[in-house]
Amino acid sequence: MVLFPTKTKFRKHQRGRLRGLAAAGCTLNFGEFGLQAVEGGYLTTNQIESARKALTHYLKRGGKVWVRTLADKIKTARPAETRMGGGKGAPEAFMAPVKRGHIIFELGGTTMEDAKAAFRLASFKLPLTTRFMVKI
Repeated sequence: MVLFPTKTKFRKHQRGRLRGLAAAGCTLNFGEFGLQAVEGGYLTTNQIESARKALTHYLKRGGKVWVRTLADKIKTARPAETRMGGGKGAPEAFMAPVKRGHIIFELGGTTMEDAKAAFRLASFKLPLTTRFMVKI
């Protein structure tokens, strides 16, 4: 599963800020149930993938899972115990900036109890507080 872009325009990104509510991606579009971020933050590709694996493992490959985030921001890091100066560090990982209210995962084709339990397990893998959503 592709969780980051194959090609980027620039090697390094500026960090920016994650203030405010999500303007797009805050409604359920594909499934009946969703996992919504209550606070803003960054998700790495490893965190997204481990949460997705927890979802599919609990559902025993039943139902359909949609991943609504793409890690398209590059995180850079300097080596440990390096002196100041010398510029910005090398690209280390891809991260997904998530604002408050953004839907991270959607789920369809299962019961509400199964979806709630699966999202509970997936939320343990994420560094953000999340909440369960149901399409009305």
